[in-house]
Amino acid sequence: QLVESGGGLVQPGGSLRLSCAASGFSLSRYAGDWYRQAPGKEREAVATIYYGESTWYAGTVKGRFTVSRDNAKNELYLQMNSLKLEDAGAYFCKVRLGVRDYWGQGTQVTVSS
Repeated sequence: QLVESGGGLVQPGGSLRLSCAASGFSLSRYAGDWYRQAPGKEREAVATIYYGESTWYAGTVKGRFTVSRDNAKNELYLQMNSLKLEDAGAYFCKVRLGVRDYWGQGTQVTVSS
């Protein structure tokens, strides 16, 4: 099970830190992904942290977002800085276990002045 938290309302230029708490498996053994979905748009990948701790970012967030994890807490994080209006949407964490993808329920990020 994956449970996201940390979403909310923030002004442009502000920061938020999203968390994704995993249970039932050890997050440290798998890659963890963050996706987002804006209203009327397809879900898109935002960031990935791989098993070896290397990372990948979408071009639209690179340099502003940082993905990380705390293996002791079994949690995945997405630090979002310099937020823009276009960063708004529902954010989801995802982990692939074998051939199956597990998704959290999402947390809403609203960017508005």
